Amino acid sequence: MTNSTLTPGLAAARLSAEAISAGFSDHTPPLDPHEAAVAADRCYFCHDAPCVEACPTGIDIPLFIRQIATGTPEAAAETILSANILGGMCARVCPTETLCEGACVRETAEGKPVEIGRLQRHATDVAMQAAQPFARAAASGRRVAVVGAGPAGLACAHRLAMRGHDVTVFEARPKPGGLNEFGIAAYKATGGFAAREVDWLLGIGGIALECGKALGREVTLAALQSDFDAVFLGVGLGDVNDPGLGAENGVLRDAVDFIAELRQCGDLSTLPVGRDVVVIGGGMTAVDAAVQSRLLGAENVTIVYRRDQARMSASHHEQDHATGAGVRIRTNAAPVAIHRGAQGAEIEFAYTEDGPGGLKKLPETFRLRADQVLSAIGQKLALTPEGLLLEGGKIAVTGPGRTSVAGIWAGGDCTGEGEDLTVTAVAQGRDAAEDIHAHLMGEHHG
Repeated sequence: MTNSTLTPGLAAARLSAEAISAGFSDHTPPLDPHEAAVAADRCYFCHDAPCVEACPTGIDIPLFIRQIATGTPEAAAETILSANILGGMCARVCPTETLCEGACVRETAEGKPVEIGRLQRHATDVAMQAAQPFARAAASGRRVAVVGAGPAGLACAHRLAMRGHDVTVFEARPKPGGLNEFGIAAYKATGGFAAREVDWLLGIGGIALECGKALGREVTLAALQSDFDAVFLGVGLGDVNDPGLGAENGVLRDAVDFIAELRQCGDLSTLPVGRDVVVIGGGMTAVDAAVQSRLLGAENVTIVYRRDQARMSASHHEQDHATGAGVRIRTNAAPVAIHRGAQGAEIEFAYTEDGPGGLKKLPETFRLRADQVLSAIGQKLALTPEGLLLEGGKIAVTGPGRTSVAGIWAGGDCTGEGEDLTVTAVAQGRDAAEDIHAHLMGEHHG
């Protein structure tokens, strides 16, 4: 935790415990059965539905909505979870406005899509109250190591266990879930949902979870290759890009760490936050950090992005959510330095210009008061897995997650195919598992 004694501008309990609790309550409450029936009735049940094409996991959306409409949410959940075992979390965190709902014909015709995300949550919430509908196949006698208990690793492990393989998942952190547990806004997955979903997923059996074991520390790739029949890497991006402002100033903090601490904090009224907070970046992490700073009681929160607002990777929906929460968004500016003085700290930005030669800083600058600066400018691999070919600083893969080394697969954000989306990571973990299964069975019968 950032030490508030070293940073006078930080303080806990800027709002009452009641106000903080209300701010971090579920921002998109679930549909009740009647609301779900009404929402489902808006679906046209399209043939060759564009919403299915837009879903990275290829969920049969018209089918599950029809199942809700006919009063069988359990069947709808099985349809969803057969394609996306983390469908409950994806219903909460997916940018549906740019994926399935963005492709909905109702959106095109009326500007109001079918509420696919909320309908998916309705069905999967029902499923979470019972044992999962999937059972293990006959034991294959094969053992697979999965490194990383984030969305890609969990999806891979579940599909492999379902196919009858024994899976051991190695996770560097003290608990599983990856970014679903540590990296998203708390109001998107309330009530410990991420942990409950993992427990539910592990209920299939055949999956051993070993936390506190990181690749390159307690676990080596060579040992895994020796001890297991196949290896899947879903290690995510464990390091962050450096904004070049110097961490020793006592004001700068990585937004990922800030969100992780917030997500694991038992009493948010004890979490210090600045009165004036500046977030550097233009993606979902920047928005999540900024909005949650406001919900903790920060009075002035500003997101500053180096290019124009249209280039921000956070969706328009999320940008609107941020401004609706009182966050200011400033664009075309890049950080230059953090200054500390008797009157507090300020962060200096240079105006930028994006032209044919790329982004360049202009001579003119401005300053923003900042008790706390949160950097959200992207992540990178924490280590290079030995012997694996990289592409753009990430693990190079072909097809369903095959790396340059036989017997090793990878998926999720650690690969060049990763998109910083839970749903994409799930799809890649699932598809890699099917390829691993085919490989192992081909060897077994060959």
